[in-house]
Amino acid sequence: MSDRITSISAAPYDGYEFPAMLDSIASCGAQYVEPAFIVGYTEPFDESCFRLSNVPKYTTWLKQSGLRCFVFSSHIDLGKSDSDTVFARRMDFARELGVKVINTNAASRTNADGFFRNIRILAAHAERLEMIIGLENPGNGEDNLFNLAEDGLGLLERIGSASVRLNYDAGNTVSHRPGQVDPAKDALVALPGCGHIHLKDVEARNDGYYFVPIGEGDVDCSMILQSIKNRPDLNLAIEIPLRFHRNSAAQPCRNNSPVEISVIESVLRKSLEFVRQQLV
Repeated sequence: MSDRITSISAAPYDGYEFPAMLDSIASCGAQYVEPAFIVGYTEPFDESCFRLSNVPKYTTWLKQSGLRCFVFSSHIDLGKSDSDTVFARRMDFARELGVKVINTNAASRTNADGFFRNIRILAAHAERLEMIIGLENPGNGEDNLFNLAEDGLGLLERIGSASVRLNYDAGNTVSHRPGQVDPAKDALVALPGCGHIHLKDVEARNDGYYFVPIGEGDVDCSMILQSIKNRPDLNLAIEIPLRFHRNSAAQPCRNNSPVEISVIESVLRKSLEFVRQQLV
């Protein structure tokens, strides 16, 4: 086995307190958690969450659970006027938790000018912090600077910083560009630019897109995992946001109640086992 880090995203635990989530993830046999702060996809939060004064309690909770934090999801549109300061603050917070990779969306295509201005500032900040910014392709169908793999690779070429890489998510491609590409094959195109990847499986139904255990949906996750088998430097996170699905227009629909812990753990254990079998 390699030293590859497989993190479990906090996304399925939407609605649970952080310590309870950590204990559950640890009980599934994982060693790393990926905190998720994504507006509209998780419990409401504001920028006060990222005050450095909050770091000690998170550090204590992590230590008590035995889990570590390598990657952090904190998606915003980096093209907005204040995104440089907002995201830098989140980077500082994540770095204090030991994070090396922080994931975010790029930007709406209409915010391209702001994105290229802000990413220069943020790339320099990432370099100072010895962090990687992972740009992730969205799943909501709305035109983005990073819709498919070739877009992401083009962004990296233009940005020209080793501190900015891709965090490709084939599960997002299923709903973002349905029928246009094979999501797993597009993931393989993206791999040379990836500093991290998200792995989630999706089942397209008549009324939308639903998240299922890795290996049980429409994404050829086996193809992706086999392709990274000989890249022990490429770390991944299993991200299965069970509390919501996407409607047929790819917009997120969040359920009123959290998913039962027993259901979450069953899905995560199946997914972890599938991933480990593929990477042996």
